[in-house]
Amino acid sequence: MTLYTKNGQRKYLNQIERLSFLAEAKNQPIEVKLFCELLFYTGARIAEIHNLTFQNVDLGNGTVIIESLKKRRRGVYREIPIPDFLLEDIDFFAQKMQLKPRQPLWSFSLRTASRIIKKVMTLAQIHGIRCSAKSLRHGFAVHAVTIAPLTMVKKWLGHSKLETTEIYLNIVGEEEREIMRRVW
Repeated sequence: MTLYTKNGQRKYLNQIERLSFLAEAKNQPIEVKLFCELLFYTGARIAEIHNLTFQNVDLGNGTVIIESLKKRRRGVYREIPIPDFLLEDIDFFAQKMQLKPRQPLWSFSLRTASRIIKKVMTLAQIHGIRCSAKSLRHGFAVHAVTIAPLTMVKKWLGHSKLETTEIYLNIVGEEEREIMRRVW
């Protein structure tokens, strides 16, 4: 896997684009807003967030418990910390919707979820190859490796091998400049 297309286009969102996406998500209906915020704050795959139930939100521990989808078997989970305000918003939403613990958080299909992400990205002026949930995941990873230990990023992304996570160290542009500022 590479973070660039064959003609050198970046496949990940930079931090400015990620923040633009988040700002547009905040203007959406609560179900869409929460879905987008979970993608933004966890770096999880769109299908992993789509599969969440209310019992996957550990309010006491401040995490979401995500079933990793790219494993060779079912039942492999990882916990990802999320901000307190997001936990509170999810709890409020679940209570308002009277969700049962094993009931999915989202009423929309995975296909609709993908359309929602593209719509919010378009509103955030993100177009082309980067207009996808995958580019948001890549953007999370690129940002995370600049400020967190690689082993933590590996855990959050659900990678089996550290080598997979190391791909996100091959960054250029503003992210690389931020790392160099710390070196300077």
